[in-house]
Amino acid sequence: MTYKMIVSDLDESLLRTDGSVSEADVQAIARLRDAGVKFVPNTGRGFASVQALLKTIGTEQVAGQYVISYNGGAIVENAGNQIIASTPLPFDIANAIFKVGAADPEFGAHIYTFHHVYVYRPSASEYAYLDNRGVDYELWTDDDLSALKGHPIAKVIFQHPELAARQKLAEKIAEAVDYPATVSYSSGRYVEFNPSGIDKGDAAIILGEKIGIKPEEIIALGDNLNDMSMIQKVGLGVSVKNGVPAIQDAAGLVLPVDNDHDPVTSLAKLVFDL
Repeated sequence: MTYKMIVSDLDESLLRTDGSVSEADVQAIARLRDAGVKFVPNTGRGFASVQALLKTIGTEQVAGQYVISYNGGAIVENAGNQIIASTPLPFDIANAIFKVGAADPEFGAHIYTFHHVYVYRPSASEYAYLDNRGVDYELWTDDDLSALKGHPIAKVIFQHPELAARQKLAEKIAEAVDYPATVSYSSGRYVEFNPSGIDKGDAAIILGEKIGIKPEEIIALGDNLNDMSMIQKVGLGVSVKNGVPAIQDAAGLVLPVDNDHDPVTSLAKLVFDL
């Protein structure tokens, strides 16, 4: 099989623990690009917040290069940051989800519009985590999202260090809010609520359709449960060595290296002999 596009998660996959991309991986991405293989970040982050990364890997403001943001909520061409496909949460639903989570003082939250990130009740560890990853955000202090009415909301996420607590909150929101949100878990700290039917896998396939790449010609690189849809739906799912067990089990290839040891370089050698 000839693969024509790699879609890659960022945190704990492409990015090292310090939030950077290794020089070896920057060079591997360039070799892939020269060989006609597109490298597309497929992330829960907003596209505005990954511009420094795109500059590092050589695709910032480049026509015919792309980012998938908000776990599939927006597909963006890098030249001009043109949104070529997007699906927001209905405002009333986003507001209802936020209010349920905000009522529990143990949780912090992020609200993503298509152009801004708002952070509600961040803990000290959350401040450190966001700063480590260079996330550009504004603090949100209201207990509802009324001030954002009229601004499309891509997703709402909640932060808590314990998975069981995040799962319990997801169950509570499902009982309180009559909407089949796409729920995923990421980075060992978040539970994410995206529009119904939106996930990283479908977004990768939609982008492929728009640019003439078949699902079986796509590789997905990831590590965590919010990457499962793309790992399962494209031609070759690849897990980094530090991927959670479910992702490693679902992947067609588990790399012999973790995110701190040049995963794209390893992938390029194993699959493309580059």
